[in-house]
Amino acid sequence: MTNSEREDQTVQSDISQIIAEDENEDYEAEDDEAYGAELHSYTTSLASSVTDHKWVHGRRFHSYREGNYMFPNDEKEQDRLDMFHHMFKLALGGKLFLAPVHGESLRVLDIGTGTGIWAIDMADTFPSVEMVIGNDLSPIQPRCKRVPPNVQFEVDDVEAEWPERPPFDLIHSRYMCGSISDWPRLFEQAYNQTKIGGWVEFQDFHLVNYSQDGSLKEENNVNRFYELLREACEKMNRSITVGVDLVKWAEEAGFSNVKHKVFPLPLGTWPRDQKMKEIGAFNMLQFLEGLEAFSIATFTQVLGWSHEEVQVFLALVRKDARDRTVHMMHDL
Repeated sequence: MTNSEREDQTVQSDISQIIAEDENEDYEAEDDEAYGAELHSYTTSLASSVTDHKWVHGRRFHSYREGNYMFPNDEKEQDRLDMFHHMFKLALGGKLFLAPVHGESLRVLDIGTGTGIWAIDMADTFPSVEMVIGNDLSPIQPRCKRVPPNVQFEVDDVEAEWPERPPFDLIHSRYMCGSISDWPRLFEQAYNQTKIGGWVEFQDFHLVNYSQDGSLKEENNVNRFYELLREACEKMNRSITVGVDLVKWAEEAGFSNVKHKVFPLPLGTWPRDQKMKEIGAFNMLQFLEGLEAFSIATFTQVLGWSHEEVQVFLALVRKDARDRTVHMMHDL
């Protein structure tokens, strides 16, 4: 995107997905074989500091870089994240990404891969991709024959210094709000490891609830829940309202041709449109399943609530979330 193009573009303040092209001409590619000798997908046995877990009120959390990510990694949360994957694909019209990436033998990086479902889906959908690397703090990705041979997973902290390696054609990041303390540096590191003409795509939220018809009142407990979650995450310097700044961070890092799109996500099955109704159903399911995951550590360890206080409040949140007369939405 040239300067003149930027002047003509209307930027929406609640933008939550950006696609940016890298025109970095200074990157010198490292040799693939040299990198391959250094990094493997679960090469030997993972250190106990990585594979050990921490338990908080019956929910399992990662131990590697403890405190960098305040949400569980147990099977219940993994199921919710996989549900989220399907909701994202619905919102994107069945696509895994929107960046205009073409060709064969592509190198792809999935930041914060979680269960690895996007990376695996990417390799299955585009079998000519040379390699899809997914990294995460938690070693919860599958390690079995159903993982395509061109997928590898790494246990790594994306906020640490990235290892030297050949650059990528596409760097993908999704649902990282509440996880990152230094977004500008994340964009800078992504820029430095994107090929000339390559792309990055950040799909994320601006987690502020709203209604278009005035049916959502300020005292609604879903609103209150998001307010408290924002407060807790801000205290940890890990914002959940990053959508408004993604474009700025991409441009400051050096990316050009920055594009952005907003996808409204309803909470519940109240929309008349069938596609939006289906998205709303998935969103409601993941929200109800995720309430405890979002709050069990943040509310007790950061806000100082007791476990009992959290459970009583979540019951009120669930009740208000199920009210079909309130047409709640937030943006992807």
